[in-house]
Amino acid sequence: MSLPKSMQQPMALRLSSAGFLAFWCLLAAFPIFWIAVMSFKDPVDAFASNPLDVVFGPETVATGRGLSIVSIVVGLAALWYTFRLATTTLPRLVKQFSPPHLIVPGWIIGALVFALGFLIVFAGILPPLLSAVNSVLGPIGEPILGLTTEHYSAVWFENAFYENFINSLIITVGVVTVSLTVGTLAGYGLARSGSSLAFWILIIALIFRALPHSVLVAGYLPPFINSAEILRPLLGDAAPTLYGKPWAVIAVLVSINQPFTIWMLRSFFQNIPNELDEAARVDGCTHFQAFRWVIMPVMWPGVITTGLFSFLLAYNDYLVCSLLLDAQNQTMVPAIAGYFNRETTTTDQVEAVAAAVSIIAPLFLLIMIFQRQIVSGLTAGAVKG
Repeated sequence: MSLPKSMQQPMALRLSSAGFLAFWCLLAAFPIFWIAVMSFKDPVDAFASNPLDVVFGPETVATGRGLSIVSIVVGLAALWYTFRLATTTLPRLVKQFSPPHLIVPGWIIGALVFALGFLIVFAGILPPLLSAVNSVLGPIGEPILGLTTEHYSAVWFENAFYENFINSLIITVGVVTVSLTVGTLAGYGLARSGSSLAFWILIIALIFRALPHSVLVAGYLPPFINSAEILRPLLGDAAPTLYGKPWAVIAVLVSINQPFTIWMLRSFFQNIPNELDEAARVDGCTHFQAFRWVIMPVMWPGVITTGLFSFLLAYNDYLVCSLLLDAQNQTMVPAIAGYFNRETTTTDQVEAVAAAVSIIAPLFLLIMIFQRQIVSGLTAGAVKG
């Protein structure tokens, strides 16, 4: 149905809006596209002065490494099919096979299975299959677009970047789990409380969230360094030194993130009418049973949206991880900064670029899988709080 003429935007305004959005998308997408292209090229192509050589990689093609027309078409079709699976089929399967009270574990298992399937298809099945097909196609199977994955292999296996990935995973899961557990209980209590104490708790949380991260790190650093002496009266000689360990980073990042999750989840709970609580109490539920069995099932979009923001904070943190972790427990972001600071050859720099591209993949996967819940959560009013 067309809008009334009085509600329609002038043509100049629509063109300006479209132009601004196109410019913003180009500005935001260009660095991601460029480092992704560089990471699949030989160093000679990756740092070529001609941008077309960076895109098409003639030196990479000359060594026999690249994509043919058939490989490009099949690869694009596989990517499109993967996108459709992630946005339509996967949500339907999770909803169909997950019990209502286990929807979050269902999503986690579904996302892990989907990621594993993605790696098997794109890293294990397609390359040898396309290589065999190209070998029998003659000139049509010759590479026309330079592409090599040797930099990713060098970073992940020769430089043991997978250890940094595991460390990032441990810290991120710990931060998200603790933040959401405490945040849902605190947000629900504060949303249902009308006392002035709840108001001042929220104000203090906001002030705490506004503090620079370096202030919290400086405050936590001495206790973490001396934790073995502090805990020895309780744990004896088994008292651990927290400095350098992931648990120290989880504690600091939860302290930084917790006020934000409480504010955000409180906004979601305020949008749920009190009549739901009252109806559950009339049916015989306790306060906690009403929260667990009646309120939480309608809160999942808000919990998933808040969990995604918590994930981004922990996953992308540089300051806290670089100051509190030792070399064996370093996460991906400080490790990539280390690559760029210490490497000198062009090959090492391209491998550092490949490491930078690698940390983007889980973020794209999460956004692609949870896009509907995120949009639903954002439009439900969480960001209004």
